[in-house]
Amino acid sequence: MSVALFSTAYLPPVAYVAALMRYDEVLVEHKETYPKQTYRNRAVILTAGGTRSLAVPVVRHNHSRTDEVTIDYRSRWNTVHRRTLAAAYAASPYWLYLHDELDTLLDTRYDRLVDLNQAVTGWLLRKLKVPCRLSPTTGYQPGGTAPDDCRNRFSPKVPLPAEGFPPYCQVFADRHPFVHNLSALDLLMNLGPDATGYLKTVRL
Repeated sequence: MSVALFSTAYLPPVAYVAALMRYDEVLVEHKETYPKQTYRNRAVILTAGGTRSLAVPVVRHNHSRTDEVTIDYRSRWNTVHRRTLAAAYAASPYWLYLHDELDTLLDTRYDRLVDLNQAVTGWLLRKLKVPCRLSPTTGYQPGGTAPDDCRNRFSPKVPLPAEGFPPYCQVFADRHPFVHNLSALDLLMNLGPDATGYLKTVRL
């Protein structure tokens, strides 16, 4: 059985999900010291104005573990995310069939970031028919000691080469050239059942 170690992620990018498909089981890192400005609390989508990062505001302290990081509900971030996603994908082929479930997930109050991510990413993987099992880690494994350590493989600060992502039709194709490796939600909203086949064509 193939096993890998991944970071937690909020509506993760296409590359993250394409990599997950290669494994039977994925351990999701909960015990690391929480790093800032990663896909752990943000997703990138395409809007009429171009790419946009949707970040979940979090409360953390010095050296907080990832499973100790809580969500800051002082701002109405989930309402902003729902409205932004509606503006971005209401014209997509599969929005009508998917948005009610997504809205319910975003309206549910999760105290910890890892719980929100587990719910949202789990839903996304089910819709994309990605069968790997996700399990939280129970202890921290230093870099280089874990099998197939993918915790820092995907970063919004380090774009992956576009050549590995075949173009597909996006909502605002009349305004913007194809943008690769957005949140896998973009793929699902635009391709629906064909998104699973697309993930198998991604070259990492």
